Amino acid sequence: MPRSSQTYLLSRPPVIVGYGSAGGRKEKEGPLGRFFDHTCEDDTFQQSSWEMAETTMQQMALESALKRAKLEAQQLDFLLAGDLLNQCISSAFAARWAGVPYLGLYGACSTMGESLALASLLLSGGWGHHAAAMTSSHFCSAERQYRTPLEYGCQRPPTTQWTATAAGAVVLSSQGEKGPVVSAVTIGKVMDKGVKDPANMGAAMAPAAYETLRAHFRDTGRSPADYDLILTGDLGQLGWEIVSDFFSRDGCPLSNYNDCGLLLFEREAQDVHCGGSGCGCSAAVLTTMVLPGLQSGRWKRVLFCPTGALLSPVSTMQGESIPGICHAIVLEGGAS
Repeated sequence: MPRSSQTYLLSRPPVIVGYGSAGGRKEKEGPLGRFFDHTCEDDTFQQSSWEMAETTMQQMALESALKRAKLEAQQLDFLLAGDLLNQCISSAFAARWAGVPYLGLYGACSTMGESLALASLLLSGGWGHHAAAMTSSHFCSAERQYRTPLEYGCQRPPTTQWTATAAGAVVLSSQGEKGPVVSAVTIGKVMDKGVKDPANMGAAMAPAAYETLRAHFRDTGRSPADYDLILTGDLGQLGWEIVSDFFSRDGCPLSNYNDCGLLLFEREAQDVHCGGSGCGCSAAVLTTMVLPGLQSGRWKRVLFCPTGALLSPVSTMQGESIPGICHAIVLEGGAS
């Protein structure tokens, strides 16, 4: 028998005690640029390869998160992290630097949600005191792996999105009095509606976002009005329009709905077509906007729903369609 519920209400909600971020030049020039903890003018982060630059971003983000949490890396019971690269090498090399128990994850651009959900479930279940959730992406490393050499200079169709050069890390504690808490998580199911165009990730991932949101509202008995902000990532303009249309057709318009891919960049001014994407996009929006907003009291309850396209260059070349996934995280409180 399939599970009737995909949502877990956490009886002991873990507290987010620290968060950190790192971003590249384009991200620094975007609407959230001044809120990053670390940025780099040439996206190399003083490293000899794009892949090691991505690892360095994760290290910087985790250091900032630990500093805010007033913890040392050795106090972490778990580090849960992943990225877009083969074998998640950026995260594995960052974990090598951290030297703590490590769980490598792959959820494509949903990895910030996946890592945050699993870390919260571990701590709420009493399996540890402190955990970190982390992810990253880099425009140059992703382009090299998924598409074409940067030197090729091919034209990008209007449906494409710009992979963020960014990393985000969140430190959670099983105990604490201040900071937002993770009160519930909804684990998504893989959805595939037959989209095969790797330059149209928004359309590929939108059905997964719609199904996870519907499952969350069904399981909890809540409505969109129960949230100050509903935030997917990273569907971009087209995916955001699809999800909005689905709910409007259901007679349940999402008036408080936005997408991380529309918040990280100025779409037209920065020439990112449909918006931002990559693991680092939703991670950066979470750590530069959402968590500070919860702490300041701007929002009381946020539904954070990163999405991922579960494809590879091999599956694309073999003509496979693109499965999507979305996980929903309920973030509450934190105002001092």
